[in-house]
Amino acid sequence: MHPVITIDGPAASGKSSVARLLAQRLGHIYVNTGNMYRAMTWAVLQAGADPHDAAAIRAAAEGILIESPVVDGQTQVTVNGHALTDADLNSDPVNRSVSLIARVPEVRARLVADQRALAILGPLVMEGRDIGSVVFPDSPLKFYIDASEEVRASRRRAQGHTDQVAERDRLDSTRAASPLVVPVGATVIDNSHLTLEGAVQAVLDHLSR
Repeated sequence: MHPVITIDGPAASGKSSVARLLAQRLGHIYVNTGNMYRAMTWAVLQAGADPHDAAAIRAAAEGILIESPVVDGQTQVTVNGHALTDADLNSDPVNRSVSLIARVPEVRARLVADQRALAILGPLVMEGRDIGSVVFPDSPLKFYIDASEEVRASRRRAQGHTDQVAERDRLDSTRAASPLVVPVGATVIDNSHLTLEGAVQAVLDHLSR
């Protein structure tokens, strides 16, 4: 198993951009675990399951195969062999439902196992909401990228999305399975007013200590 740098944080904190650029700088594989949950959400919605019905989600998920092949230094995501586009993964229906799907324990347990298995591929920069707390709690390289609710909401609006970060925060932080928390031992970086370069440099500075 290879070293894993964990990057956690709430919606629209900038963790994906930071993790992606950090992986490029270090020559690591970038893994966006949120896209795995988004792919599952897209597939569950395509199957016609009610995202508020845990039993329906579990039943639909049994027939869904999520895979994460590495392409150009980062994992992609496929559903039953079909590659999903950014438009699929970031549609408003998926944005509104992903926290509901992700809170189902059976879905979470399955995707966490898939995420842990990726460490055999090479050094990783893996980002999500429970990477340092649940997926790789023993990693010594943990970061939590945060930003104020106002800044995050503004970023989502600028991206053209209508989901509410406060509601996603509530769902992610209160779910029974792997709630969003600051992992023990993580370095917290407030990304409210940093440039992307500044945030990445802050991580690199901590890694070099």
